[in-house]
Amino acid sequence: MSISTTALTLSSVGSFAGHSRDCTFWEMDPAMSAPGTTADPGLEKEAWLSALLLEWGSCGRMVWDGEALAGHALYAPPSDVPRSRLFPTSPVTADAVLLMSIDIYDQSVPWSAITPLMNAVTGDLVRRGVRAIEAFGYRESAPETEFDPSMLLRDVVTPGTGDCSPGRCMIPVGWLEQLGFQEVAPHHRYPRLRLELGRDLGWKAEVEAALEKLFDEAALVGSGSVGTMGAGLANAAMRAK
Repeated sequence: MSISTTALTLSSVGSFAGHSRDCTFWEMDPAMSAPGTTADPGLEKEAWLSALLLEWGSCGRMVWDGEALAGHALYAPPSDVPRSRLFPTSPVTADAVLLMSIDIYDQSVPWSAITPLMNAVTGDLVRRGVRAIEAFGYRESAPETEFDPSMLLRDVVTPGTGDCSPGRCMIPVGWLEQLGFQEVAPHHRYPRLRLELGRDLGWKAEVEAALEKLFDEAALVGSGSVGTMGAGLANAAMRAK
């Protein structure tokens, strides 16, 4: 399996698989996206992405398994994500960008595909000076903890819109914890988690990518390239700094 990542472009949205292509769970105000009120969710999603790409810049990364698109991640300033204001653990901290979704299309795709996807997300945001990423995780609750009085004020989070639902459109808490996020706003179903960013993360991601490339090149030309590979890695580290 050859895993690679690329930046999200508007033209690539049509390549999203199934539900991911038309999902507007995050992108639209729930009051405006109730069943029967949205003529074409796919067009609404494209309009939202187009505006964000124009005004804010890159807002997603895609992960490829060879030439097949295996999944994507979307992120944005919380002010551009209507649903981010509606959780019991809202709002997102002012210095953070919101990680909205991580979609992997094929359940057989291993976790090793998610790691480079998130490395690409963090690398992009580090280079742009973002201090942290936050995300609302989804956790299945035991029946006895199903009711939460705070949800009486924010009940719009719970219902699904068409095929959308929190369990389908939100990131599992376990995924976020494995990616290094830490809980900053506890909740039995919708905790908010945070990943601190620093310049060293971007440097590490770039050097690791350079190291992987150089080892691949060395494998092609044989053991005689060890000295060249070391020099190449040093140059890559200097560029990353």
